[in-house]
Amino acid sequence: MLGLPVVEIAAEGRLPRIWSVGALVLAVGDALAARFGACSVRGELSGFSRAASGHCYFTLKDADGAQASLRCAMFRRAAGLLDFAPRDGLQVELRGRLAVYEARGELQFVAEAMRALGAGSLYEQFLALKAKLEAEGLFDTARKRRLPCYPQRIGVISSLGAAALHDVLVALARRAPQVSVLIYPSLVQGAEAPAALVAALALAAERREVDTLILARGGGSLEDLWAFNDARVVRAVAASPIPIVCGVGHETDVSLADFAADLRAPTPTAAAELAVPLRDDTLAQLDAWAQRLRRHMQRRLDGAAQRLDQRALRLARPAQALARRAQQLQSLDARRIQALRGALRRTIENLPRLASRLRRAQSGLLALASLRLSGLGRRLDGLDPGRVLSRGYAWVTDSRGRTVVSARSVEVGQTLVTVWRDGRALTEVSRVECDGPGREQGFRPGLQ
Repeated sequence: MLGLPVVEIAAEGRLPRIWSVGALVLAVGDALAARFGACSVRGELSGFSRAASGHCYFTLKDADGAQASLRCAMFRRAAGLLDFAPRDGLQVELRGRLAVYEARGELQFVAEAMRALGAGSLYEQFLALKAKLEAEGLFDTARKRRLPCYPQRIGVISSLGAAALHDVLVALARRAPQVSVLIYPSLVQGAEAPAALVAALALAAERREVDTLILARGGGSLEDLWAFNDARVVRAVAASPIPIVCGVGHETDVSLADFAADLRAPTPTAAAELAVPLRDDTLAQLDAWAQRLRRHMQRRLDGAAQRLDQRALRLARPAQALARRAQQLQSLDARRIQALRGALRRTIENLPRLASRLRRAQSGLLALASLRLSGLGRRLDGLDPGRVLSRGYAWVTDSRGRTVVSARSVEVGQTLVTVWRDGRALTEVSRVECDGPGREQGFRPGLQ
């Protein structure tokens, strides 16, 4: 199929030719170059990485889910001409040639140009699931918690045989050897990995024996990391009662678990570094706090010693304290006497003025009372019945002393008392005359 047999059959009677590895690989490469000198291929990017040299390495696979895949390389010159950023899951069209990588004898496609066609099916699933989980609020920054500043125990969820677990343990031992580590083993790749990760997260949440959880896995293609994009795993990460640091993949790898975790780390090693503080920094901070505490305590002790010395001096010479108190008392007594004398002097000085004011007030009150008394006397004289009687009037009362004010109240034969200014007389009514109708009530001759 390649145009050149692997073993060349010699002519009859001669031995077959034996190839060396290098010659065979070179011959296969020449056959590929002759058969596929320039061709184009379409597929989905997977495991894309850019080396420090600028060369790009990736795998191209069919977007329809077929198992076929092709290792590809794009050297720095061609990669520098790209007008977009390649990423896993992107559908592209490559133009280049087939070749054999002699160091490993692997078939590879050397890409001279790359054109983006759109997102691959797996990447489209990633974006759709991300939008769905984000709408559920699993990625909200408000629900993310701060990691404990000084954890005592760290939990790690990873595969026991993974290099990422080794990197995490080395970083923890280097940064914080005083922190104990508890490992929750789990699959991190494959169809059974999501259920295993959910079980490990549930076990850690049930036991509550660690302060922080690290979810760790090394880098890989989008398919390799797909377990951390599973909706079950993302929901378990978001529901964990323990703060989680997600260190899955390398710097360019992003999973949905990164968005749901409380903190995302670019690598497993970085996750360990973010989960615990550096031991030397912690010890330096403790030393600084200890120095501040010692200085503070020394200042307080110095102040207390000074106050104690002052109290001791006062207790050592009580006579001086008593003398000062006596002087203070004498000064207060002198001030009191001086104040009393001043008040007494001011009172004596004010006595003549107050007496004059009192006399003026009394004179005014007496004059006012005299005027009021004269007015009342005149009113009383005006109401004196004797003054009325002196003008020729008489005061008539009945036998019981009641004043007779109307002729209609008098009856014939009734005895009345008539009072004048200089005496009185008893009279008997012999006749009564009233003004108006019925003015004459009766007449009894012979009555005087």
